[in-house]
Amino acid sequence: MTPYGGSFSRVASAIGFVDACCGGNETIYEESVFAMIPAREQLPQVEARVESDGSDITPARAQGLILSLLWAAWAIAAFHVAYSSPNLSWLIVGYLICLLQLARARSGGQAFYFGLGVGLLTAAPQLVCFWKIFGPSAIALWFVVAFWIALFVAMARLVLSRFGGWWGALLIPFIWTGLEYFRSELYYLRFSWLNVGYDFSGSALMPMFRLFGMYGVGFVAMGVAVGIWMFWSRLRTPEDSQVAADRNVRAPRARWFAGGLAVMAVVLLFVHFNGLPAKPTSSEAKSFRVAGVQLEFPGEIEVVAALDKLFKAEPEAELLVLSEYTFDGPVPESVKAWCREHRRYLVAGGKDPAPNANFYDTAFVVGPAGDIIFRQVKSVPIQFFKDGLPAREQKLWDSPWGKIGICICYDLSYTRVTDRLIRLGAQGIIVPTMDVIDWGRRQHELHAMIAPVRAAEYGVSIFRVASSGMSQFVNGSGHLLAKAGFPGQQEILAGRLTMSQAGSLPVDRLLAPFATGVTGLAIVWIVVWGRGRRYIVA
Repeated sequence: MTPYGGSFSRVASAIGFVDACCGGNETIYEESVFAMIPAREQLPQVEARVESDGSDITPARAQGLILSLLWAAWAIAAFHVAYSSPNLSWLIVGYLICLLQLARARSGGQAFYFGLGVGLLTAAPQLVCFWKIFGPSAIALWFVVAFWIALFVAMARLVLSRFGGWWGALLIPFIWTGLEYFRSELYYLRFSWLNVGYDFSGSALMPMFRLFGMYGVGFVAMGVAVGIWMFWSRLRTPEDSQVAADRNVRAPRARWFAGGLAVMAVVLLFVHFNGLPAKPTSSEAKSFRVAGVQLEFPGEIEVVAALDKLFKAEPEAELLVLSEYTFDGPVPESVKAWCREHRRYLVAGGKDPAPNANFYDTAFVVGPAGDIIFRQVKSVPIQFFKDGLPAREQKLWDSPWGKIGICICYDLSYTRVTDRLIRLGAQGIIVPTMDVIDWGRRQHELHAMIAPVRAAEYGVSIFRVASSGMSQFVNGSGHLLAKAGFPGQQEILAGRLTMSQAGSLPVDRLLAPFATGVTGLAIVWIVVWGRGRRYIVA
């Protein structure tokens, strides 16, 4: 049985819902989104339908399938190219435009399945690590990730057909953000990787995260995509008299909407290639030297030897950091003695015993006297791993240099975990991490996209030490100051960590939950009140 044993049944149920709401195999006609009028008001010749028992494909339907296949292929290509380099991250907007084009499929079922195909062929090549970890069960995991793309495409078609071009276009960025937030943060199988926001990690647009946040950047990207898509649709679509008359009613607001988003797209592209000024650092900020070393499942003697090597290489470092699961239990006495002898602080991952033969995945802080002065348990253990019990609370370490938040590995992927540290007043974040060598280089690269985004969102420095790379030291602007490679055993990461004022939260921490609520209300409205009114959306 796969870890996601019930996933396929949930997907099947969702498909049934989408088909029911979208009207099954309802034919969609080639009119612009700017020309959407209620279906019952269409001209007789426009309302003509092609009857088919499904055994043949008419020329019109074949053209629709071929175009949908082309848009799906372009979506897949744009996504992988955008995720291949920070300099090409802006191409993610092209991926979003292609998804919008797939919403023009001839039926709700087609829209869903094309979205599912795109989601599967974007997720699987990026998340090959799932196969290395779970084996054949990875197929179910890939379908779970793909399901949210399919649901978006189907819902985009839904809101366009139920609310019309103008209101539907306004809703689409909220639908996208609501679904991204829900799948990343709010349900049991939550998984935030391959998010549109993470695509811009390391790009010149990093300062945008300070204002908009990860989900807000995705919202803006989808808004730009909608504006370009609508403007392009207006240019390419021929008019008849009925369409022209209806368009004249909606043209001013549509032009302002599309034009505004097009201007935004130009500004964002300019910023992407020219950058934004970084936030200045306060002259009163404290700083200290911090260093870490990459070790994967080391023995106790190996840890002590690695600390000796680290101390020799970085004698000025006041705080030393080791990865998650450095120890298969509490910190050994030999390591405590080392800290006492060298008068150094140490953050290291281990296991704290728990009742019923369980444990807590814990980051221990050892003081210069050799005693445990602070500990933080992992807040979100990884699903289907033997990863311990979740933390009962989050606290800050009141260090000699200021308030430091500690989160462990996968915790950094969840804004609700790191937001809590910022609300408590964290001035810097330490992240012990375990990424196993066998999981592959791409898994390490994807995981490394997260720390720069979090640092840029909050305006605080992050020092992240992974067991086999890619360890990172990132400043409060999201810029990479130092890194250690993959697999990089016993490779050293060091730098001067500046503790400025406490971080703050970007606006998407309000926007994303609001967008999720809007998405839920849109679904309720469509199901309860919207079934009698439809717009032609192709």
